[in-house]
Amino acid sequence: MTMKIRAKLIMIAFILAGQFSCSDWLDLQPPQGLTREEFWQTKEDVDAAVMGAYHALADMDELLFKYGEMRGDLVVYDANLGGDERDIMNGSVYPDNGMCNWERFYKLINYCNEIIYFAPGVQGKDETFTDYLLYGYLSEAYYLRSLSYFYLVRIFKEVPLVLEPTLTDATDVYPVKSSEEEVLAQIKQDLLEARNWATVDGFVTMAENKGRATKGAFDALLADIALWSFDYEGCLTHIQNLELLDKYEVLRGEDWFELFYPGNTLEGIFEVQFEDSWNEANSLYGLTSFNSRNYDPSDYAIELFDNEDPAKRDLWRGLDKSIREESKDDYIIWKYIGLAGDGETPRPYTLQNSANWIVYRLSDIFLMKAEALSQLGRYDEALDAIMDVRGKRGLSFPDKLTNNATSYEDAILEERARELAFEGKRWFDLLRMGRRNNYARKSDLISIMVRNVPSTQKRILQTKLNNPLSWYLPIYKLEMERNKNLVQNPYYNF
Repeated sequence: MTMKIRAKLIMIAFILAGQFSCSDWLDLQPPQGLTREEFWQTKEDVDAAVMGAYHALADMDELLFKYGEMRGDLVVYDANLGGDERDIMNGSVYPDNGMCNWERFYKLINYCNEIIYFAPGVQGKDETFTDYLLYGYLSEAYYLRSLSYFYLVRIFKEVPLVLEPTLTDATDVYPVKSSEEEVLAQIKQDLLEARNWATVDGFVTMAENKGRATKGAFDALLADIALWSFDYEGCLTHIQNLELLDKYEVLRGEDWFELFYPGNTLEGIFEVQFEDSWNEANSLYGLTSFNSRNYDPSDYAIELFDNEDPAKRDLWRGLDKSIREESKDDYIIWKYIGLAGDGETPRPYTLQNSANWIVYRLSDIFLMKAEALSQLGRYDEALDAIMDVRGKRGLSFPDKLTNNATSYEDAILEERARELAFEGKRWFDLLRMGRRNNYARKSDLISIMVRNVPSTQKRILQTKLNNPLSWYLPIYKLEMERNKNLVQNPYYNF
């Protein structure tokens, strides 16, 4: 990220931060000392607002890790993890849990709503603000808003669909929830239109082409939404569009760790950028370092990555790459700690918080492709897609793979665990499996979800999880108190 962009981030933080009340994410106030009309004057103002939206996404890297991993089976908690996360991992979920607060997602959404609403009017004030620039910025705002809503429906299922900023006291600041189907239909429509305005790789630097919303990022998000919705043909169409761009390639196994240091590789499609030396720090080092004692690899993760069978050993993603044995039987997550995939060279102090948060990369997309193909019964093609990843990682065909959807689903889930462990994917992968075909594999999901809980709690948690609505988080207690139009997830109506 350039110094120019960093300066704009600082400016937008001061200008727009005053719009958000700490007690209500929809109660937008005019910026402190500056009205909206005074701010939205030039293309530089719009650029600054867009950078502010990316900054708001970067501030959520810790949340994205937690929402994607803590209810899965690849991490366990250590001594210092906070009570809210620990409760959720143990299946003790209540509306007063701070992890149920969706405020930061809606702050990002409101940044995007402001851009979408005000940016077109800037053209009448700045004659250098071309259509090309305007629609490029709008595409990024639509992308970030859509990504936020996609996370929200996977975490909460039904959420308020807010598409405009709050402009006056007369604006409805107490929205009702929309169904998951309504939210997904809206963001799919937005993405399909806004993709037309996005660049392929037209930003100035590699970091911008990886860290901002390009056509490839749109295709990846659209494919993910289609797969979540079990629209397998649609998923394959979006993946084909991405492949036709011919801008990405899966790294060789020996280069795999470059995904995490230095990042922004040919495999990366959309990566949230961090630069510790500019005080733009991620939270991943602090979450996963040995001394933090927050999140550790689970026994299942250790089994995946520290397999003693030479025929099954994952040389490029396994021990000392994805995880490291810090001391006897005491493992840590290494992806965000290491400078190299050797289990020995940690990031120096100046780089400890600089690892990008990878939202999409090509190996993820190929495994989505394999999942969609296998669910359509196109097993030979699905195997080819799996091997597009495994082959680069130096691995042979998956064991015990037969031509049926369940066998392929299990193999793909395991491959995604190997490839994408600790990258905020696992819980959503498991949830997708559990929801598929009218919850046909609900019991399998429940068995996975109770892997890491104490044995004394397994039976109680299994009973709770039998209701699929328990797989989603409740609406935060304070949100329910502020907005009487909200209806709680029925599972949590105690």
